[in-house]
Amino acid sequence: MLTRIDLRERSGPVADHLPRPSTPADGPVEAVREILAAVRDRGDAAVREFTLRFDGVELDALRVAPDELEAARHRIAPEVLEALEAAADSISRYHREQLPTDITVDRAGVSIRGLHRPVERAGCYVPGGRAVYPSTVLMTVIPARAAGVEEVVLCVPPGPDGRVPDVTLAAAAVAGVDEVIPVGGAQAIAAIAYGTESIQPVDVIVGPGNVYVAIAKQEVAGLVGVPSSFAGPSEVVVVADGSSPADFAAIDLILQAEHGPDGLAWLITWDPDVADRVTAAVEQLTAAAPRRDDIEATLSQSGYAVVCESPEQAMEVANFIAPEHLELQIEDPESLLAMVRNAGAVFCGRWTPASLGDYMAGPSHVLPTNGTARFASALTVNDFMKDIHVVSVDRHGFESMGDHVVALATAEGLDAHAASIRIRRESDDSA
Repeated sequence: MLTRIDLRERSGPVADHLPRPSTPADGPVEAVREILAAVRDRGDAAVREFTLRFDGVELDALRVAPDELEAARHRIAPEVLEALEAAADSISRYHREQLPTDITVDRAGVSIRGLHRPVERAGCYVPGGRAVYPSTVLMTVIPARAAGVEEVVLCVPPGPDGRVPDVTLAAAAVAGVDEVIPVGGAQAIAAIAYGTESIQPVDVIVGPGNVYVAIAKQEVAGLVGVPSSFAGPSEVVVVADGSSPADFAAIDLILQAEHGPDGLAWLITWDPDVADRVTAAVEQLTAAAPRRDDIEATLSQSGYAVVCESPEQAMEVANFIAPEHLELQIEDPESLLAMVRNAGAVFCGRWTPASLGDYMAGPSHVLPTNGTARFASALTVNDFMKDIHVVSVDRHGFESMGDHVVALATAEGLDAHAASIRIRRESDDSA
């Protein structure tokens, strides 16, 4: 079930011996572009058509009635509501600490202020279909609220009955969503990017989804803000040394694989006995798992057990993969933490499964996938904010910089830039 790769006797860079998942090419991209174009041109009608085609639902309205959110809070089990509220508190506490501070830098005659302002309207996408994800409602909406966004819109695919599940609506109520749009897929991204007759466009779109959603976000980037990470199918890399039971590593591989195909689940170890034991445990646990089909679909495509010659090489492999979730399930996680260069989030030790990060720890579980952890990060309040700098200069500061501006503008052949200095100097107004 886990394909074995043994690097101990292979020479050269590890990248030469490892597979790397790639974004599906022309087929999905062209299909997504067709959906985006149709929604841009035909608005609500196209959104309804795609929802009927892909979800089998004929929508009565493109917005959930606001009172349904609060009603849903009272329809779900009390222990689930309590868990949602506890998670919301953890997420809010963490993200409020992320808020940047405005700065001022002064030098002779020059004052520079750095201001931080939230966007006005944010769109949060939450997947559906294979499962419901109220946790993702919290993990996207609460950082937006912490940033000070005035209006937060939630897009989520409708269930087979045409309704958004109660637990998702309850999470929206807990998080403080302003609008819930019961639309999913690339058509949802198009609707909130371009706007339709019923849906106002947003300034930023965040949230994970399948490859169609991820590509749609990339396609509309520039028109709206889209974090640079590819928040697509789920990924996990578990680095294990045998100090924890094999079941711990095995279940943590499975817990991300159960999201379904197109993700990845890798075990990395420098002990072949660990690879054997964890592989056997994966097979045993998968056989009894309720989501067995989804787990097997992921592991058959991208489930690997990599045996390395050393902990250092194990981290070289992990950095090459740049996984969404990286677990250091070893006796001394801190010994390898300094070697981590590429990962969306790191979970240290046997008592820190990635599931804690998925629900309760506090940082957003919207993380970079598909190798984008090489340059991108988890969702934070900064994804909902803009930096604006304010420059104030008096006559002394103007004179101290003027000659340099003239020199550089002249070198670039931009005479008007240089003239903006000369004209002021030649002015009779010397105030």
